[in-house]
Amino acid sequence: MGNQPLIVLSEESQRTSGKDAQSMNITAGKAVAEAVRTTLGPKGMDKMLVDSTGSVVVTNDGVTILKEMDIDHPAANMIVEVAETQEDEVGDGTTSAVVVSGELLKRAEDLLEQDIHASTLAKGYRQAAEEATAALEEIAIEVDEDDTEILTQIAATAMTGKGAENAKDLLSDLVVDAVRTVADDDGIDTDNVKVEKVVGGSIDESELVEGVIVDKERVSENMPYFVEDASVAIVDDALEIKETEIDAEVNVTDPDQLQQFLDQEEAQLREMVDELVDVGADVVFVDGGIDDMAQHYLAQEGILAVRRVKSSDASRIARSTGATPVSSVDDITEDDLGFAGNVAQRDVGGDQRIFVEDVEDAKAVTLILRGGTEHVIDEVDRAIEDSLGVVRTTIEDGKVLAGGGAPETELSLALRDYADSVGGREQLAIEAFADALEVVPRTLAENAGLDPIDSLVELRSEHDAEETGAGLDAYTGDVIDMEGEGVYEPLRVKTQAIESATEAAVMLLRIDDVIAAGELKGGKTGDDDDDDMPAGGPGGMGGGMGGMGGMGGMGGAM
Repeated sequence: MGNQPLIVLSEESQRTSGKDAQSMNITAGKAVAEAVRTTLGPKGMDKMLVDSTGSVVVTNDGVTILKEMDIDHPAANMIVEVAETQEDEVGDGTTSAVVVSGELLKRAEDLLEQDIHASTLAKGYRQAAEEATAALEEIAIEVDEDDTEILTQIAATAMTGKGAENAKDLLSDLVVDAVRTVADDDGIDTDNVKVEKVVGGSIDESELVEGVIVDKERVSENMPYFVEDASVAIVDDALEIKETEIDAEVNVTDPDQLQQFLDQEEAQLREMVDELVDVGADVVFVDGGIDDMAQHYLAQEGILAVRRVKSSDASRIARSTGATPVSSVDDITEDDLGFAGNVAQRDVGGDQRIFVEDVEDAKAVTLILRGGTEHVIDEVDRAIEDSLGVVRTTIEDGKVLAGGGAPETELSLALRDYADSVGGREQLAIEAFADALEVVPRTLAENAGLDPIDSLVELRSEHDAEETGAGLDAYTGDVIDMEGEGVYEPLRVKTQAIESATEAAVMLLRIDDVIAAGELKGGKTGDDDDDDMPAGGPGGMGGGMGGMGGMGGMGGAM
């Protein structure tokens, strides 16, 4: 074949390799970090995210911002996964994790330009992350699960800087009570804390209900509004006549025959209701529908019935009252019933809801959040979600750290000392890791309108003097003892952030070749619409960053 080139890739394929690929991925990662960096800390700013339909989200929650943004670039999506992992594991610290990840990539870029190999950087970063995790364990503060004051402070710290800050004292108390209530021998599942959002009133009017609130109302006006000392039944079925599984045709020649059919249906419905009456049920939650005639019979017996109850609500009711869901009323027994001191239909913010309260051992609770507008309540809801996560994590692990950038400053100093003991070029990577961690206190200072250099110098000075809890007060600009101020974060928030940020940075640094198959923007790689690929492959790779390949999809919001 002589010197004729051998073409392996199709004409539509585009390939970026070597330093160009590394530079492209690093730029994508840094762009994601910069997008959320200004939201970090108690003085962080909010983002307004507007989608193509005009829906608006106003938030400074890192993971919410990244989920709502239209990001196509594959490297950028790896950084988004860091935030999602952080959210799933601990519920807070998403912005910190992304910002640290972006800074690790930025520091690595400088070293790559000095011809430090990516494998060397990866090894050094992993060593630094391992050392940092061990160092955090050493400075962690032991917390007892009965220490209400610290748990409340942890919940309040997670809300600081969000829309709930004005009422954080009340809300943090409610969060701690909620988490403790749903805790059991199997651990703590915050899904058992249902948040009911009610537009109207102020955040200060929020309350915790030890029981379950179902966003439904009784099926008949003739049923009681209020049932005291209620025996509760949960039926995973419909109280309706079941249709035959096969198509059948019946010829009726006499009106009496039709009446017999109707009478038979009524008898079946009456029998279903009698089953509930016989076992002593006062309140019935049904997964499916309830026939009009069954509603009439239930009302006659003074039974409060609710239909089309969501499975999540049914499981909370079962957990709270001790009821056992049954697949059919034919199978129900007295032992399947649960108990509630009262079940009532009440008006909340203009909507009717069913309250299941006064239960013996409430292992499911409902937090009623109030606020002036839907946007306000949504942001408070996100703050509550973060707080629930950190309180749960603290109770499970029993270890916390001082906040305000104190752990990062302490780790930065410790890693620089550790780097001196490590030979070879990995030492440069560890020092870069130490510098990268300081992005957190530096960003806290910048977002508070303070001089970041002065703040960092003062922080380093305090930590050199072995003040491990010294952090930056964003309101006054002073470096103070965060432990004394009651600003805490769970240990796992920091360790998870460092581990996931390091893994994402290392994964991106080790990529030296990006191959993308696809036509120009608007084209298709095949018949399946799901295979559409932007220009130059993922995220517009062929055209440089391609505007982050959709990173600007939220208009000028960022």
